[in-house]
Amino acid sequence: MAGHSKWANIQHRKGAQDKKRAVLFSRLSKEITIASKLGGPDPDGNPRLRLAIQNARAQSMPKDNIKRAVDKGQGGSGEDYVEQRYEGFGPGGVGIIVEASTDNKNRAASEIRTTFSKNGGNLGETGSVSFGFENVGEIQFASEAGDEDTIMEAAIEAGASDVESDDDGHFIYTAREDLMEVAAALEGQFGEHEAKSTKLIWKPTNQVPIAGEDADKLMKLLDLLDDLDDVQNVYDNSELSAEELERLAG
Repeated sequence: MAGHSKWANIQHRKGAQDKKRAVLFSRLSKEITIASKLGGPDPDGNPRLRLAIQNARAQSMPKDNIKRAVDKGQGGSGEDYVEQRYEGFGPGGVGIIVEASTDNKNRAASEIRTTFSKNGGNLGETGSVSFGFENVGEIQFASEAGDEDTIMEAAIEAGASDVESDDDGHFIYTAREDLMEVAAALEGQFGEHEAKSTKLIWKPTNQVPIAGEDADKLMKLLDLLDDLDDVQNVYDNSELSAEELERLAG
């Protein structure tokens, strides 16, 4: 299993796409608002905002939505958002990292802790899980952008540290500090195929095999965490066989 999360793809195949798209737009808007508030409304002088807008466009977010999110940050909204990371364990001992942006830390912590405890998991201390992950840059391209060798050659030349390709596309990994530089170097190299996403992620350095009932419980926990309003990203280090992936996606 590649370093990127298969859970997101299982989720995607299972439907409820209108709801998931609304959640995605909400999170993209929040990130744009926070970036605008912290670094100003000009993407050219604000790398975080530039990246947030790029990811929003890649998901076909309307221009008006993007502009409203930028303006909201300049209007004073978003100033109370605090970025928090929570770490815990799910069914089968799978490590889970939850990133949240919230205007109420107590609410976020309570909802996340309750979701863990009611679904076969438990919230741990900071550092209890993240030591088994690397915080790296990830640039995703669709499979149609090129064959594996072409993507690999371009990525390494641009300064990437690793590339993984599978049926879900090409995933280019960089050191945290190199993400923007590598992304810029790859712009326009694959014709009309622009990056589907460019972001910092938590990539597991080791994985926990999981199957059967534990896998079912884990998918439910991840899905419920992802549904929480304060949650921006969810990462886990589960390893699922091809048979399990097919079963869970059914």
